[in-house]
Amino acid sequence: MKKTFVLVVLFVLPIVAYLFFASGVTNFGKLSQLTENIQELDFSSQAQFKDKITVLGFLGTDVEGRKGNAFNLNQKIYKRFYEFNDFQFIMIVSPETKGEVVELQKELATLADNDKWKFVYAEDDQIESLFGSLSTDTKLDANNSTPYVFIIDKDLTLRGRSDDEDDGTKYGFNSNSVADLNNKMVDDVKIILAEYRLALKKNNADR
Repeated sequence: MKKTFVLVVLFVLPIVAYLFFASGVTNFGKLSQLTENIQELDFSSQAQFKDKITVLGFLGTDVEGRKGNAFNLNQKIYKRFYEFNDFQFIMIVSPETKGEVVELQKELATLADNDKWKFVYAEDDQIESLFGSLSTDTKLDANNSTPYVFIIDKDLTLRGRSDDEDDGTKYGFNSNSVADLNNKMVDDVKIILAEYRLALKKNNADR
């Protein structure tokens, strides 16, 4: 009896655990497609959404005031995922903040490789038009800034949660809240990266 128990523990349980986790990876829930046809960054030669998985933020004229948000995102999200291909951060900023952006880039570079942090300069009307194309339940403040960041997929679609337990429809993530980044955004970035990895494996297998 004792030998049988040991054999079950050593051989059967690992197989059951493997099958459980393997099926979980295969059948993970996809992020909801909340808004399609997000406006492309046609006003910029610095970065584009197409064919990239993007974390999009709006700093506007408040780069200095939003430094804490940038550091939260860098520590909780960027450092975990920046090595994945086609993953990028895009922050929309006003042209008059160039000096502050340079300083922020220097500070971010001391924390991690910051090559995938992209700061895109835009005029007020361009910022407002881009933000409006997201069709979210949040608004920009007087500085054309917001603590919320958004996940844009490779096909210019805003991805999020349509049945979040707290927000109902969750369009973005509050970078003031470490809990929101840790408990929700980390999971959602994992999901969208896994979605594209599985699609790539399937395409390669079909060839």
